[in-house]
Amino acid sequence: MSGAPRTLVRRPRQPVDERPFLVIWEATRACPLACLHCRAEAVPDRHPDELDGPAARRLMDRIVSFGKPAPLFVITGGDPFQRPDLAALVAYGTSVGLRVAVSPSGTPTLDRDHLVRIRDAGAVALSLSLDGSTAARHDAFRGVPGVFDLTLDGWRTARELGLKVQINTAVGRHSLPDLADIAALVRREGALLWSGFLLVPTGRAGALDALTAAECEDVLHFLYDLGARMPVKTTEGHHFRRVALQRAVLDRRGERPALGPLHARLTARAGELGLFEGERRTARRPPMDVSSGRGFVFVSHTGEVHPSGFLPLSAGNVKERGLPEIYRESELFRSLRDPERLGGRCGACEFARVCGGSRSRAYAVTGDPLAADPWCAYRPGSFPHQDELREVLACAG
Repeated sequence: MSGAPRTLVRRPRQPVDERPFLVIWEATRACPLACLHCRAEAVPDRHPDELDGPAARRLMDRIVSFGKPAPLFVITGGDPFQRPDLAALVAYGTSVGLRVAVSPSGTPTLDRDHLVRIRDAGAVALSLSLDGSTAARHDAFRGVPGVFDLTLDGWRTARELGLKVQINTAVGRHSLPDLADIAALVRREGALLWSGFLLVPTGRAGALDALTAAECEDVLHFLYDLGARMPVKTTEGHHFRRVALQRAVLDRRGERPALGPLHARLTARAGELGLFEGERRTARRPPMDVSSGRGFVFVSHTGEVHPSGFLPLSAGNVKERGLPEIYRESELFRSLRDPERLGGRCGACEFARVCGGSRSRAYAVTGDPLAADPWCAYRPGSFPHQDELREVLACAG
């Protein structure tokens, strides 16, 4: 295992206790959709206490003050196009040195005119959600007919305009029969990245059927397998980093992991769709070691600062304290950055420092953000090649 590459898991170049890699701002909760998994439980109208234009610009100034390189700044919602000042805010962020991305909803506002405006204002990327390979599946999940077509039209227009596009897919029991078909659609249409979001039972998603830990393991290994053919990442699937490290050891030994029937079904369907055909990627996209409060921060529409949009604990409000101060000094964020404080199997795991599990899912299920991730099937110490694993972990860390 000598010479193991240091890119099996990527880490931010700057220390995550001093600055985040990614800042997401929920510009509004207004959205005409009724998505079954909505974290924000979005509503039709904008909230009167939303951060207004001047407050949003002050927030961006404070993000810049973290230092260079500035964190990636993502404007999300609700539907951020519900804010008439969105293009002006993108332009301001760009002018002060931020890389700005926008994450809109698949509504009639996702049209060429709006996309041209944010592109011309300086937006570098767009993030869209695709939760079905057909209009019937996607629109049923999003709660409004026509959303699938609007999303595909917006996706194609954004690519035509030169915007990088990330596609996000909610992964739960509802999506398993369609997951390989969604991957095939993403590969066919073309995207910078496909992200599988392992659902967190918060907001409306609390009513959806959860995966078992074993099923989640099968999904993560399926996504790893697809990574040889298309760029794949996970959201709230931090143990994807563990899978990548384990598979690196196994691949070099010519071994395969013992997986379950769901992995077999997903793989069989992917094979039928030709997802494993064609040239292999010259290099996998290594997962990024960023987690809730550790390289990642979320600012709500009213200015509350959370470790993640799926972890509804506030560390303060940007109307009262600067974001750098909250991020660096709040007890909540400091605790999430300390792997020694993790509980249960996560605390005992040899992957604690490079994985750490989903703090959002732990909180949603147990009420304790430092508890074990209930969707992780790994038993600490059970991987068979511990000597080689230690070498890979050293390279990753």
